[in-house]
Amino acid sequence: MTFDLPELQYPEVLNAAATLLDGAMGAGFGGKVAVIGADHAWTYEVLNGQVNRIARVLVEDLGLVPGNRVLIRGFNNAMHLAIWLAVVKAGGVVVDSMPLLRTPELRKYIARAHIRLALCDHRLSEALEPLLGDGIALDRVVCFGAGDLEGLMAGKPETFDAVPTLADDVVLLGFTSGTTGEPKVTMHFHRDILAMADTAARHVLRPDPDEVFTGSPPFAFTFGLGALLVFPMRFGCTTRLIETPSPDALLEAIEAGATTLFTAPTMYRALLDRVEAGRHGALRKCISAGEKLPLATWEAWQERTGIRIIDGLGATEMIHIFISASADDIRPGAIGKAVPGYEARIMGEDNQPLPPGATGRLAVRGPTGCRYLDDPRQHDYVVNGWNVTGDIFRMDDDGYFWFEGRADDMIISSGYNIAGPEVEEVLMRHAAVLECAVVGAPDPDRGQIVKAFIVPRPDVHADDILASNIQNFVKAEIAPYKYPRAIEFIDALPKTQTGKIQRFGLRERADEQGPCAPGCRA
Repeated sequence: MTFDLPELQYPEVLNAAATLLDGAMGAGFGGKVAVIGADHAWTYEVLNGQVNRIARVLVEDLGLVPGNRVLIRGFNNAMHLAIWLAVVKAGGVVVDSMPLLRTPELRKYIARAHIRLALCDHRLSEALEPLLGDGIALDRVVCFGAGDLEGLMAGKPETFDAVPTLADDVVLLGFTSGTTGEPKVTMHFHRDILAMADTAARHVLRPDPDEVFTGSPPFAFTFGLGALLVFPMRFGCTTRLIETPSPDALLEAIEAGATTLFTAPTMYRALLDRVEAGRHGALRKCISAGEKLPLATWEAWQERTGIRIIDGLGATEMIHIFISASADDIRPGAIGKAVPGYEARIMGEDNQPLPPGATGRLAVRGPTGCRYLDDPRQHDYVVNGWNVTGDIFRMDDDGYFWFEGRADDMIISSGYNIAGPEVEEVLMRHAAVLECAVVGAPDPDRGQIVKAFIVPRPDVHADDILASNIQNFVKAEIAPYKYPRAIEFIDALPKTQTGKIQRFGLRERADEQGPCAPGCRA
């Protein structure tokens, strides 16, 4: 099988953090800048020392033993990165969390993962305080950034012997971002941390040590963990971290010398109005993931910058990207091929493979895979050794995969199967549309109709005339039966902390309101 690549054959005893740090130090990168923040730049040597001091605090002062789960709350900065590595090096299990999570959400994290210790940026501690001693598990919160953790670190030696964990020991619990409503907890091994770098990064991105990575995804999102922590460290690169991502903050990082950008399609579209042609600094690689990259955005970005965006498909369950293509291998509109190390196919309802050109469920297998924590949905995701992602795809004769929609994004109207993302692709080409999402709305005659939730551009007046104009535009671009029979203009689309559109919320709204809600045009 393809995941028997030599670089994926890891030793039985493996500590992912030690491998990343020792690899960088052993390659002579000790004096090289590893991480850049708003007001600091740490070399690999400095980072290694900080990680070792934190690991000593965890073991000597906080009583961490191998296998203990540690909640981390923080923004993307050097201290957060060092804490992540320290927990792993000390044999702990990381449970990272999005900065904007509130107390009720954190309560679920702590209860599900049985977390007793949290390391928290002092600016985010308020949401954790009500959970201390309330009986769910949490015993102690140690803050950083205001001196608490730093005080414990003071005077600690800069050396620490990594705990000899096994390659198949759990090192990370990742909570799904909840686009289907109910989060699940995924388990990842030490070898999975390295595998995501030794597949997608090594074979698709092909990083050079002189690269400077930057981007918007948080460490708690496995896309961000790989892009901004694991990938740069595995290949001796530099990571420039942004605590509060925004188009202006990303543009500033680009102008400061970032070469490799990771963000979502929505951010690329926002950057288009800010990046002037021929003035994008040293930027040479752009990677998109999290949602389907509209062809219109891909084309506009290439026209503006000359850079072909590398699209990637991944999943929290699989830890990172497993379908992608780069450079001359990119086929505009397709996501790409199975990344070396993985196999992918299209599966029918009978769980048998379908031929090229057929549309069905995407199934993938490789060095990483779905392992839910105590969740019966494991049996739905893994079928005969294949991870069935819930995405609807077709594969062409050359092995390229073309996204058709999520299984629950497929709209059935008057017997026609209509993929919501296909309609969104056309809507995004309309000059008045800033963002959009398409769902099925109940209809007594057709079963469902296509309903579009549209965020218009700021200078656009949203009225019936515009709605009709948009509908006619879609009819002219794709089969008329696919046009949105209902359009609702809204101020903003509901999104997860990782920037994904929460279509399940829009479906619920459409189900409750029917196709014609107040302010809706049909």
